[in-house]
Amino acid sequence: MSHDDIAFHLPPAPRDIPAAPAGPAPTMVPLTIDGRAVEVPSGATLIDACAALDITVPTLCYLKTLTPVNACRMCVVEVEGARVLAPACSRQVEPGMVVKTRSPRVNLSRKMVLELLGSSVDLSTAPGLAEMMAEYDARPERFHQSLTSAPSVSSAALASESASSASSAALGESASSAALGDSASSASSVALGDSASSASSVALASSASSASLAAGSVSVASVAQPVKVDNDLYVRDYGKCILCYKCVEACGTDAQHTFAIAVAGRGFNAHISTELDVPLPDSACVYCGNCIAVCPTGALMATPEFELRKAGEWRPETQAVTDTICPYCGVGCTLTVHVQDQQIVKVTSPFDNDVTRGNLCVKGRFGFEYVNRT
Repeated sequence: MSHDDIAFHLPPAPRDIPAAPAGPAPTMVPLTIDGRAVEVPSGATLIDACAALDITVPTLCYLKTLTPVNACRMCVVEVEGARVLAPACSRQVEPGMVVKTRSPRVNLSRKMVLELLGSSVDLSTAPGLAEMMAEYDARPERFHQSLTSAPSVSSAALASESASSASSAALGESASSAALGDSASSASSVALGDSASSASSVALASSASSASLAAGSVSVASVAQPVKVDNDLYVRDYGKCILCYKCVEACGTDAQHTFAIAVAGRGFNAHISTELDVPLPDSACVYCGNCIAVCPTGALMATPEFELRKAGEWRPETQAVTDTICPYCGVGCTLTVHVQDQQIVKVTSPFDNDVTRGNLCVKGRFGFEYVNRT
């Protein structure tokens, strides 16, 4: 017997990459949205269920590639039996849920959110916000009018109100002193005197506040501030920031893991800040620009776009948009190149791309000037 007869020949290599073994079938959850029945996998959110029915839910702080933070409250929907409106971006589906995405309560809530944002934030460069304002009949200017159109209060009326408050307190003090007798009169007079003084002070403060309101001296709070230009790659215009937290998430655990920015302050003073509020070049920023990619209002903007907008020459409707592969390294990131007047003015990346998920490095996002100069 020859060696050829017992030789072992390897089978040909498979041409397809082996797929991972199939996991258990997901448990499907039935629910009703706007009168339409749907089933989605367990763990899905209400916004996922709405997408399965092609129902559009407006959002500002939501992005599929980021962890929901429930900040903007634009995606709220009404769940039957629930006390409050639920954020569709993070609320998971439950069996038998009955959801309304366009009830009067939902529409009013979204209108109020838009009006409150528009009354204090510059939304002029936020894509789709003008259409959303019109859809919900949002009028941010009415918050300004509510402070400037208050009924006038005359000085005589205010003086009369203050005198009346003080007189009532004094009468109360005298009556109490007489009823308690001489032995308690002194202590009671002191206590009631303090109370009368406090009541009078509150009345005067309230009257002064009303007078300021009537005189139109109270202004609507705004986040307007100078644009921060401290590097050559992008600018930060926090007068347009709605605190959606997208940039913080992209800079943090959801993408870059740089943690160069976070939210500082509380209440109306909350704002996006570098560590210790240092200039961007002194911070941990690596200039990947992933925060720019997720910003919904244009508060973060690449310098070429900012300069063109400032000059009134930004024309996205005339730009040629082409997908290509980044030339710098072997990862193979997909670049979406925006060209205006034969010049690259912006580079982005598709959020649905399996390699980048919308993220790029400093070279991929900003390293295109050599093309414009050739």
